Amino acid sequence: MWLLPFFPKFSKLVTTTFYRLGMAGGKVPARGPVLLVANHPNSLMDPALVAAVAERPVRFLAKAPLFTDPLVGWLVRGSGAIPVYRRADDEAEVAKNEDSFRTVYSVLAEGAAVAIFPEGISHSQPSLAPLKTGAARIALGASALLGRPIPIVPVGLTFRRKDTFRSEALAVVGEPVEWEGLQGRGADDHEAVRRLTARIDAALQAVTVNLERWEDAPLVEMAEAVYAAEFPTNPSPAARVGRTRNTTAALALLRAERPGEWEDLARAVHQHVRTLRVLRMTPVEVKASASAAEAARWTFRQLTVLRTLLPIAMVGLALFYIPYRLTGFLADRAKPPRDIRATYKALIGIVLHLVWTVLLAGAAWWRWGWKIGLPALILLPIVAILTVIVIDMWRRASGEARRFFIRARRGQALLELRERQRSLAQRLADTWETLRV
Repeated sequence: MWLLPFFPKFSKLVTTTFYRLGMAGGKVPARGPVLLVANHPNSLMDPALVAAVAERPVRFLAKAPLFTDPLVGWLVRGSGAIPVYRRADDEAEVAKNEDSFRTVYSVLAEGAAVAIFPEGISHSQPSLAPLKTGAARIALGASALLGRPIPIVPVGLTFRRKDTFRSEALAVVGEPVEWEGLQGRGADDHEAVRRLTARIDAALQAVTVNLERWEDAPLVEMAEAVYAAEFPTNPSPAARVGRTRNTTAALALLRAERPGEWEDLARAVHQHVRTLRVLRMTPVEVKASASAAEAARWTFRQLTVLRTLLPIAMVGLALFYIPYRLTGFLADRAKPPRDIRATYKALIGIVLHLVWTVLLAGAAWWRWGWKIGLPALILLPIVAILTVIVIDMWRRASGEARRFFIRARRGQALLELRERQRSLAQRLADTWETLRV
């Protein structure tokens, strides 16, 4: 368990480097026993995100084959994970789960944090898979040992393009699961297990977005974004997840009850999606009332900062271009399933960039001595991280500059687009009202 004390900070570094990560919702208790339950769309990136959100050492339950996996076994063992034996892996090993459960009970009784993915599998389906009963059994068993309920905290993980470097990811910590009526019930009480599993499912549904099918994702995202841009809404990431969940439910209900109206509305939303993609704008940017002068001043300030940092980023791009490109090439050659692709990219990228950093520092040491080689070993990772930050800033600033020219050259067209967006938002609001969503 050598990695366990460092795992939260290590996880935060990895996840905030790979993703543009947002964290929202409540806080994981800093002390005492807690059972974290999370959805599982992204293989080993999911434990990293949960550990980053928890900001404390977390013992994970992981499927037994991962402990001997040549790529990630060292990481799983080093992080103090507890094995779970699944029938799908080896039915003869399932009996060992009793020992695993006893280990989890004692770990929780000692005041540790434990995390489990109740779906039991990592997957790329658009909604939660049916939950297994393991989380409820663990909570009930540990609570019986402690003599009091333990907090069960849901963590919802949402990704925009989960296998894409620097795409958006969001981790939402939900409200603890309610224990009312289940205190003092044990892990062998089947009715208590069933009821607590249902409550865990509801808690996870509340912090995740569950689509009927992936094809609905652009429709749902744009409908929520248009509504949020045009009407007063809570701007927090957690509130956005809630609105997206409600939008998903509303569109599903509309499709079931009034398919003709759903098709008309879907067509209008998809048209707006296509228009904004061409302009590379968001609904908030369409709505924005900032004058051209204000936009120009904002862009100028960003570019002024970038002018100072850009030389560092250019050096970083030159130094780390080879391992960056090689990471994607090797991940493509491995052809992992979509829910594992980000894990492959992250692990391959970490190894390649570390090796490359050592090689560069070693070359500097050999050529100019330790007075150059040692500082290079320390500074090269900082240069790499600064490069990522500067590239993000450049994208934002260049995007705003381009939108400035759109506002300056096509002001009337933008005004018409604003009117169409406002009309679409009102249509969505009226639809939600008739559906009572």
